[in-house]
Amino acid sequence: MSKPKNRWIVIFVILVALQLMGLFSSSNPETATADTIDKSDTAWMLVATAMVLFMTPGLSFFYGGMVSVKNVISTMLQSFIALGIISLLWFIVGFSLAFGDSIGGVIGNPVTFFAFNNVGLSPHPSLSPTFPLMLFAFFQLKFAIITPALITGSFAERVKFTSYLIFMCLFSLLIYAPLAHWTWHPEGFLRKLGVLDFAGGTVVHMSAGFAALAGAYVLGKREHKFHMPANIPFIILGTGMLWFGWFGFNAGSALSANGLAVLAFGTTNMAAASALITWVLFDALVGRKITAMGACIGAVVGLVAITPAAGFVNIGQSVFIGFAAALISNMAVYYRQKTSLDDTLDVFPCHGVGGIVGMLLTAVFAKDVGLVYGQYTTFLYHLLALVIVGVFTFGGSYLLFKLTGYIIKLRVSPEEEKLGLDISQHQESLQGT
Repeated sequence: MSKPKNRWIVIFVILVALQLMGLFSSSNPETATADTIDKSDTAWMLVATAMVLFMTPGLSFFYGGMVSVKNVISTMLQSFIALGIISLLWFIVGFSLAFGDSIGGVIGNPVTFFAFNNVGLSPHPSLSPTFPLMLFAFFQLKFAIITPALITGSFAERVKFTSYLIFMCLFSLLIYAPLAHWTWHPEGFLRKLGVLDFAGGTVVHMSAGFAALAGAYVLGKREHKFHMPANIPFIILGTGMLWFGWFGFNAGSALSANGLAVLAFGTTNMAAASALITWVLFDALVGRKITAMGACIGAVVGLVAITPAAGFVNIGQSVFIGFAAALISNMAVYYRQKTSLDDTLDVFPCHGVGGIVGMLLTAVFAKDVGLVYGQYTTFLYHLLALVIVGVFTFGGSYLLFKLTGYIIKLRVSPEEEKLGLDISQHQESLQGT
């Protein structure tokens, strides 16, 4: 029996074991009484959860349109597969590591919600006061799904699919879950310091950006870096799906159908609009063509930057955040292209840098506690959090890439790369051959 077949047998056995573990460990959820939940909050959070899930297929179109034609399916699948893998991990232990009883403000107790034990249909006093805890768990799952999918843009067109699956699992459990606990759990140490992250600028975008930077360093350059994007309409479609889903991402993070959700909805739209226009006008100003891809990247950068600030700033401030993030990320992309670093789809200059800009400007503009209100403590703690998160996510991801490389080869062979990952990894192509 060949080694590849043996590997897949082992993976399938592990999957079956996890299924059985969940089958016999998960308790039956209680039935919530009508007076224990707010129906409007529950309805809104159901919609928001579905909208955030919609973002991952949107990301697959966004990334898939940018790569060469021989790598479209592979790149899209790297995002789409996270819907299945991360859902199972989150059910077994991921949610518990992120939101279980805090162990020193650093990690959740893996036993608290193991296999969704104690995750029922009643509200949770600190996590979901007005709607079922199970709904909160699934809302947070969608954030956990899209984060590793974001990373894939940095090593697109050269990573082995099996090695990516291993890294995704390790990243989710050892990087994403602790970071979510630090930032969003009521006892998380960053949250207790006063670090503000309304919807994931730190937890999702900075972590993905720094992990992408590590991945680009470890996997090295592609054999042929330059290509024409395979499908610009895919990029436009993906951007539209992301923009739509981002309203659930940010407005849903209010965790209620209230005025805060409306504010986050409005700031999200205006930051994206501001960044889109800023990106294309800056391109024109420096002598570059205005492109559809540039417009789409600009919009996404604005969405990234407003994410940590969405519920803490006003509409005018959100317009400035989109403007600043687009300028800085645009220049970061330009200067990255002059280096030897091969971040295929510029994940770090867009998501990493955009997340950093949004995180710092949150501390500048946040109502009552920002620099513009004469307060400096929040800004200083945000600077400290930037260092901690940057070192943890870059260093931790670098080690996880190296560990994955010891388990299985990270890169495809030069022959497989030349053939394209669609054929070499999946025996599929856009032409159906």
